[in-house]
Amino acid sequence: MAPDIGVPALLLKFGHYPVHHGGVGAIRSLGRLGIPVHAVTEDRLTPAAVSRYTLRAHPWPTTGAEPDKELLHGLLRIGDRIGRPALLIPTDEEAAVLVAEHQDGLDGRFLFPRTPKGLVRALASKQGLHELCLRHGVGTARTAAPRSREEVLAFAATATYPLVAKNRDPFTRRARPAVPGTTRIDSPDELAALADAWGDRPGVVLQEYLPRADAEDWIVHMHTSAEEDARVLFTAVKVRSWPPHAGMTAMAVTTPNEELAQASADFCKEIGFAGVCDLDWRFDRRDGRYKLLDFNPRIGAQFRLFETEARVDLVRALHLHLTGRAIPVAPQIQGRRIVVENIDLPARLFYRHTDYRTPSAWPASRWTERELGWWAADDPLPFPAMLIRSVPPGLRFLADTRARRARHARRAN
Repeated sequence: MAPDIGVPALLLKFGHYPVHHGGVGAIRSLGRLGIPVHAVTEDRLTPAAVSRYTLRAHPWPTTGAEPDKELLHGLLRIGDRIGRPALLIPTDEEAAVLVAEHQDGLDGRFLFPRTPKGLVRALASKQGLHELCLRHGVGTARTAAPRSREEVLAFAATATYPLVAKNRDPFTRRARPAVPGTTRIDSPDELAALADAWGDRPGVVLQEYLPRADAEDWIVHMHTSAEEDARVLFTAVKVRSWPPHAGMTAMAVTTPNEELAQASADFCKEIGFAGVCDLDWRFDRRDGRYKLLDFNPRIGAQFRLFETEARVDLVRALHLHLTGRAIPVAPQIQGRRIVVENIDLPARLFYRHTDYRTPSAWPASRWTERELGWWAADDPLPFPAMLIRSVPPGLRFLADTRARRARHARRAN
């Protein structure tokens, strides 16, 4: 069924991350169908802002730490500029939480899935997700959520190392980030040093580290609702990420996994989640279980990896469903891969010197289509915009890496 091109879409983001291929992918996916696409951007020179498929960029610099009232007011102001109800597509947890917790105030101005109160915030919280997994019998990594410096130090004395630290909650990670991202910790002394910086209110969870040699990373993306015929579900193996083994997907390939697909669908149904989501699972070969590490209640940055044979991806499924159109039923395209150029180059160099393997991935001899994260012949400008905006964070990353190595070297001596 053809989409309703009279219903525009708005990509909604909070915080400063102008280099985001998932947002550009959503703009292209809907824009190629003739759907008017608006985007919240940091300024008018971001990759999303310069895409030929962006009808209008709405520059709105935010940190994600502003009060809800301020963010809601800004969103409604953009809705007034659009002038008609638009599909909301959050690209980060803070935006997804704001929409879910102010559904009544946004109803009639925007289109979005209705979700139970508090659910999206719980899913976006690392501690909340862990508790939901335990409640519903879903595999998950062992997790601690210390509430004070004393609890961190007590945990440090008995923990098994290495372990992983993650920011615990949405919004708080923007206002008071405890770690820059998923952070590996190798010793009690290293954890104690971090605890000193966290102070009396450590906004982290500490999780067991699943060894690379004993694990394999899987991705599940899904559109789901109360109507069974509206479900679209995809599975893939993550081949490379950046930073290695803990960061964003750099290369992945679609691979069938009925067990994981069913587990993901069952979990969403039990908790009452509706809309699009991005789930990160890790298969632990030590006990033969899949463990849910992250549940992003929004489109994932790598969602363009996935298409059905009817050429439906997640944002197209969402637009069709919320405008009353039927979603064509078709299987996912197997062997389709995504390559995110700016992060896959360093990831490829790193993984070349490791023994990490993904034996479950669709074999390379049967790979079919390739989706690039940035380059598109019909929309070339986001690529150079990405290159220009990538230089400062790339330099900061190199500086931080050197500083970390220097600290480790001093500790070793």
